[in-house]
Amino acid sequence: MPEIEIVTEVAGRVCTLAVQAGAHVREGDDVVVIEAMKMEIPAASPTAGIVKSILVKVDDIVSEGQIVAVIEA
Repeated sequence: MPEIEIVTEVAGRVCTLAVQAGAHVREGDDVVVIEAMKMEIPAASPTAGIVKSILVKVDDIVSEGQIVAVIEA
């Protein structure tokens, strides 16, 4: 199975983990939500699959383009 990396579009603070490792996701499902400039920006799954790993935790500070999760498609 190919592995797909989910990256953040913005720098900010992780405010929500919408799924856990092992969860099944569909294309477009939120995986992690980042708070930036008082807005909540989701990092969504680009494809259906299983969440292999979540690489951040709530309150972590992330950079734009940082990998936050890996999906097995």
